Amino acid sequence: MEYEITDKITPQEYMELRELVGWPQFPLEQAEGGLAGTTHTCCYRKDGKPIALLRVLWDHGYVVYIADVIVRPEYQGQGLGRALMNHAMEYIRGMLKPGWRVMVSLMSAQGKEEFYKKFGFITRPDESHGCGMCQWIEA
Repeated sequence: MEYEITDKITPQEYMELRELVGWPQFPLEQAEGGLAGTTHTCCYRKDGKPIALLRVLWDHGYVVYIADVIVRPEYQGQGLGRALMNHAMEYIRGMLKPGWRVMVSLMSAQGKEEFYKKFGFITRPDESHGCGMCQWIEA
């Protein structure tokens, strides 16, 4: 398949992708702020429509967070998630200066842990790390 790869996605397109994969929704204003604060975006498009998205957040110190790996359901299983993760890892490695080291974190969707293990991620807890934790806070 032929895809266009861009570094842009609109807040409306982003929220549509989130909805299609069953992720929580929030106001467009928040989506716009989140996209503006994203360090790196990779969006695969087919006929102009976003079909897969990667967002990477980096404090430019040692913390890197892979915030989104989203593939439209009808395009899942075609290697797009793998391509996005390969892109993310190449991008991160390419930004490191000699002697630098970063911790790359992500939160796997339920049942997708094995996918991320292929890229060197570990599940927590283990002998060195406690459980990853999160919470949603609403106004």
